[in-house]
Amino acid sequence: MKFEEYRIATEVKRNLADMGFRRPTDIQYKAIPPILKGEDVLAIAQTGTGKTAAFVIPIVHLLHDRKVSGRSEGIRCVVMVPTRELALQITEVFEQIGKYTRVKSFCVFGGVEQGPQIARLEKGIDVLVTTPGRMFDLASQGYIKLDRVEMLVLDEADRMLELGFLKDIRDLIRFLPKKRQTLFFSATINETIKDLAYSLVTRAIRIQISPKDPVSKNIDHSVFFVEMDDKRFFLERMIREHPESKILVFVRTKVRAERVMKAMERVEVESLTLHGDKEQKDRLDVLSRFRSGTVKVLIATDVSARGIDIPDVDYVVNYDLPDVPENYVHRVGRTGRGVKKGLAVSFCSTEEKEMLKEIEQYLGKPIQVLRLNQTEYTETMVLTKEEKDPLKAIMQEIEAAEAWTEKQRKPNKRK
Repeated sequence: MKFEEYRIATEVKRNLADMGFRRPTDIQYKAIPPILKGEDVLAIAQTGTGKTAAFVIPIVHLLHDRKVSGRSEGIRCVVMVPTRELALQITEVFEQIGKYTRVKSFCVFGGVEQGPQIARLEKGIDVLVTTPGRMFDLASQGYIKLDRVEMLVLDEADRMLELGFLKDIRDLIRFLPKKRQTLFFSATINETIKDLAYSLVTRAIRIQISPKDPVSKNIDHSVFFVEMDDKRFFLERMIREHPESKILVFVRTKVRAERVMKAMERVEVESLTLHGDKEQKDRLDVLSRFRSGTVKVLIATDVSARGIDIPDVDYVVNYDLPDVPENYVHRVGRTGRGVKKGLAVSFCSTEEKEMLKEIEQYLGKPIQVLRLNQTEYTETMVLTKEEKDPLKAIMQEIEAAEAWTEKQRKPNKRK
């Protein structure tokens, strides 16, 4: 079935055609009809399956249709998400799919001045995409009124619980009308998520995509056994062997992200970092430069693993294996999105082998091991441009990390 055959507004079909959307993905095919009928939906779908459009398409149609009929004013839909980046991304999708419609979308989040957000809210919007903190701030000040909300979407619900937003979600429900349509989307499911979901939805249509394989079939996985102190040399080699590829590198901590960037800087490899301690404007600038391909290498913590749609990521590199097996799925899901192929490469040190076992157990299958003989391993160490003074290199890393940490401790002087 093609989108042009759906009973949705002509304006929405035109926008989908402009975006190159011809046929629905599995999650879109299963979710759009019940949402159009006004039913609650509980959807479990892995990242990269097109689930954002699965709820945006029917919501835009329904709100546009109601506005044409003169029956819609004020905030009619709230989409709650765990991160600022995801809020911006989903708002962009609403704007693209709603381009020729009467539906107005806007997002609010913390970390920036609230004045411009208030000014935009006062002009009137239909769809509010938001993170919990700023939404409650503005609601308590009277700038956000939720008494006319007809639809609630919780996206990346498992990530919101992971970040401790359960109370915020419960508090939000008290602000909303009891009669509403609720759409609950999550990449993973456990008892806590199930309990929350069924406390919010009513006779929901349950949709589960690829339950036996949590990772997209479009992604090829492999792992190298590399000692912790040697990882930077193998990352350098990989980047140099794929100069035109967009490479997303995941590390375990913020300080480690900065250290790896400095290590790449010493061998004349340009990279950027993305983590929770960066100012919002800096995070947006980093994502913009990486998305556009101005810089080909992004070193990130798990803050960017969930829900962020960065087009054409060729490689995801697990420089450090994640502590939580589920995060492996969210990390590698940044590549191989939609119908595109992706490659995920992990560096596993001796001390990380137990983590690798846990990840494989979670996946339900082993990850292909790419074995290096001693000659290949040694060649990688020799080919690097980094100075072969290990003490000097270590001191440089320590100094860089200390300088960055000190910078974070300085009081914020911005108004």
